[in-house]
Amino acid sequence: MAWIYLVFAGLFEIGWPVGLKMAQQDDSRVSGILVAVGFMAVSGFLLWLAQKQIPMGTSYAVWTGIGAAGTFLVGIAYYGDPASLGRYLGVALIIGGVATLKLAS
Repeated sequence: MAWIYLVFAGLFEIGWPVGLKMAQQDDSRVSGILVAVGFMAVSGFLLWLAQKQIPMGTSYAVWTGIGAAGTFLVGIAYYGDPASLGRYLGVALIIGGVATLKLAS
């Protein structure tokens, strides 16, 4: 169950940078900040639950890895972020490191 909590914590981790991006627009400043804070709270709570059974270093790396890779993809898909080969390679290295930590646990 702890790994399920951790995966969902990582997925919710994607939401707060999106909320902060939304908050950059004048017409959605408050709602964007509320979205960011809400996603931070849920993500942090799920990480807390996961860390009851998963080592702190592993859980934090997986959490941030899912958040980083997911935010990267959302940025490309919805916000026009650059999609160069080097950036994809960087995300692949993050995912590879997270997978290695999971396998070594």
